[in-house]
Amino acid sequence: MSDRPEPAAADLARAGFTQTARSLSVLRDLRKALPGTIDSAKIVADLGAVADPDDAALAMIRLAEADPAAAQLLADGGEPRRRVLRVLGASTALADHLIKHPEHMEAAAHYAPVKPDVVVEAVQGLSGRAGAEALRVAYRRELVRIAATDLSAPDALEILPEVAHALADLAAAAVQAAFVLANSDVPQAEQAVVSVIGMGKTGGRELNYISDVDVIFLGAAADGVDEEVGIAVATKVASAVMRICGEATAEGSLWPVDAALRPEGKNGPLIRTLASHREYYQRWAKNWEFQALLKARVIAGDHDLGHQWLDIVRPMIWEAGSREGFVDDVQTMRRRVEEHVPSASSDHQLKLGPGGLRDIEFSVQLLQMVHGRADDTLRSGTTLQALRALRDGGYVGRDDAAALDQAYRLLRSLEHRIQLYKLRRSHLMPSDEAALRRLGRSLGERSGADTAIVTRWRTEQREVRRLHERLFYRPLLAAVAKLSPDALRLSPEAARTRLSALGYRDPAGAMRHLEALTEGVSRRATIQRTLLPVMLSWFADGADPDAGLLAFRQISDTLGTKHWYLAMLRDEGSAAQRLAMILSSSRYAVDLLLRSPESVALLGDPAGLVPISAEGLASRFGAAEERHTETADAYLAIRAVRAKELVRIVLADLVGDLKDAKLRAALTELTDAYIQAALDIAMRGAEECIDTIVIGMGRLGGRELGYVSDADVMFCFRPALAGTGPMDTAAAATGGEEQTPSKVAGEVIARLRKGLSGHGPDPTLELDADLRPEGRSGPLVRSFESYVTYYARWSAGWEAQALLRARVVAGESGLAHDFTALINPLRWPEHGLNDQGVREIRKLKARMEAERLPRNADPRTHFKLGLGGLSDVEWVVQTLQMQHGHAISGLQTTSTLPALNSAVAEGLVTAVDARALSAAWTMASRLRDAGVLWR
Repeated sequence: MSDRPEPAAADLARAGFTQTARSLSVLRDLRKALPGTIDSAKIVADLGAVADPDDAALAMIRLAEADPAAAQLLADGGEPRRRVLRVLGASTALADHLIKHPEHMEAAAHYAPVKPDVVVEAVQGLSGRAGAEALRVAYRRELVRIAATDLSAPDALEILPEVAHALADLAAAAVQAAFVLANSDVPQAEQAVVSVIGMGKTGGRELNYISDVDVIFLGAAADGVDEEVGIAVATKVASAVMRICGEATAEGSLWPVDAALRPEGKNGPLIRTLASHREYYQRWAKNWEFQALLKARVIAGDHDLGHQWLDIVRPMIWEAGSREGFVDDVQTMRRRVEEHVPSASSDHQLKLGPGGLRDIEFSVQLLQMVHGRADDTLRSGTTLQALRALRDGGYVGRDDAAALDQAYRLLRSLEHRIQLYKLRRSHLMPSDEAALRRLGRSLGERSGADTAIVTRWRTEQREVRRLHERLFYRPLLAAVAKLSPDALRLSPEAARTRLSALGYRDPAGAMRHLEALTEGVSRRATIQRTLLPVMLSWFADGADPDAGLLAFRQISDTLGTKHWYLAMLRDEGSAAQRLAMILSSSRYAVDLLLRSPESVALLGDPAGLVPISAEGLASRFGAAEERHTETADAYLAIRAVRAKELVRIVLADLVGDLKDAKLRAALTELTDAYIQAALDIAMRGAEECIDTIVIGMGRLGGRELGYVSDADVMFCFRPALAGTGPMDTAAAATGGEEQTPSKVAGEVIARLRKGLSGHGPDPTLELDADLRPEGRSGPLVRSFESYVTYYARWSAGWEAQALLRARVVAGESGLAHDFTALINPLRWPEHGLNDQGVREIRKLKARMEAERLPRNADPRTHFKLGLGGLSDVEWVVQTLQMQHGHAISGLQTTSTLPALNSAVAEGLVTAVDARALSAAWTMASRLRDAGVLWR
């Protein structure tokens, strides 16, 4: 007793009590029940540190009243009392056990290593019901010891593996004790040899507080005993083991022993011989059964027999990953597990639902089964150990492994605390506030523990699901699974043979690249040893495997130290396969990637192979230009933007959905935005003096650019319409020298062409102005008035035809409008094209083919000028445009195929002819682009 004042209700509320009135009464009774002088404040403080202070206080007084020694320990205080109270506050089931067996208080009060063997010792010399009850009492004592250590640890997540390991070994000892009792209970048990294989969490040493103990029983006849007789006795022993563990007694039950993972499951015999097991796994076992065998270990019975069985099945486990459809089967099984989760409980699942423990376990096990064939460091049956090995081997990224490790620990800790409360099997998060509050407090939460623990769980659940979908369904797994273990190991002899078989022209050279990429112990080399066996096959699917491997080495030498690069190839969808195809199929793409290696990241971006819109391009170029005041730096910045966007287009062409018209449109929009940004830079200081435009001609004007196309252009300017003294502004911009509009325009265009020329991060864009008035003999840049005069007095027929594809691609909008209005009557003459005009076009076409076809070129194979080539189609369409464009608005387009479609709609060309023309034009464009991509 103590005369110190009793704690008030407010003190209890602050300590975490919720039933303060009841607990105040309990504490008053406790002061009477405990011997000596009691400091109630310290008791309240100790109770405030447990999961449920109200439950712990009530159990404390029951325990004190049940046993004087327990009352003294609780009165003495200190760490022993705190350890006991943590058990009482987290588990009503263990509290009831301690009240019934107060002699087990010492197991909770004082730390000592768990000794599973004492469970076996407790049943020696016993049998029947007495033995089963002795087994339960001994088991519970050690369970109390584990729980006290678990609940007293500063970090529950940190100690989780140790707790799970201890629970699994304690369960194994209980099965061994049941085996001892079974041998006492079964007549003539000596005629059989029985071994018990632990499976699932028991086999993996990661057991819960309450869980079925999954096993497989093995049997054999003792020496001199008929096999049939021995197996019959062994079956009785195995049945007795299951009964002894699962039946209810005065001391309760342990847990069910589940043998459903045996061959043929519940439909198969409970006991099989080694020969029967071998035959089953060789002939009939399904893929999931080998996955289950990952965690198998001997836990009871005859260990020699068990290890003989392991010697049989372990090689089969690591061969299973190569079985036809293995990866698909495992993935299908995971989806099936999710589908069978009851909808009423799916949102509360810690184990089976999306983002649950099964997501982590299936991801780890699939990676083990695929890569463990050639890497025996991955062959652990324990999830966290296997995850660490996958991390160390480079199969999983460090950050991903850390996130999965953290999530697994939390999910298992939640599962443990939920089961510990009443020692009932459950994998569901509770929904009531009191249970959530107790759960949160048991894992260190205090203020708002109920909501805080749910937030922690949901956060980890989302992260697990994200990582599971990325790791479990990565395309690399299916490709790796198809390789033999020798191919995976990349041994020199096997590699040379495989390189030759795959079609590498220079296996010796390829071997040098492989050695350079994989030598050493760096993480880079480790990951590349995982990637390259598969990528060798993917390179071989391209046009030049040797060039692909060389390019991969060059890019990896540049980016190998970037943490994202190899992780992307390993983890992000089909990035590695796409890169292999690109590198072995396109020298042009390789050149672009070597100029801008960081662009490889586009392959790992879900939107990476979708060209940026015209508005997005304008924004990116504008932002790049505005960051630099120096002209040279600004041009370099916009060239870097073009380089990345050009890579995006090329990659989308090679491995994406960007084909034909979409490809030409993307290249044209990129070029338009690039020229506009370049002109903006060139115009700095001249904006108030002149307006300038760039007119796209040819394929640029027609929005039909290919990779090989130059940018055919014309340049036009006129004095700015606003202001009366533009020359003063221009003079200031040029250091005070008096300038005319013509000189200012010339300098602007000179800066523009210089800025786009020379070596840079992107291929140089040639601005070809040969289609300007008077061709190369005429001035490079003309004023608008000069264009008006020229077209009115001297324009030739070929120039009117060239204007059919003229389109302003950059510059001031007002001047662009006026220039378009100027040329429209020329390209679409009011009364169409007369017979003389048609004859002139035909003469010009014949002359062009005779003069411009390169010497020794074969007219049958030249894409542009050859028979049935691009110019044949374009000149047909352009003739129709000049003949009928004035009257048919659909022909008033700068693009070839839309104009052809309009001609069909108007009856100028038959649909059959149009299809032939369109197919020829598209095929020639595609082949010309393909030639550029390859060469």
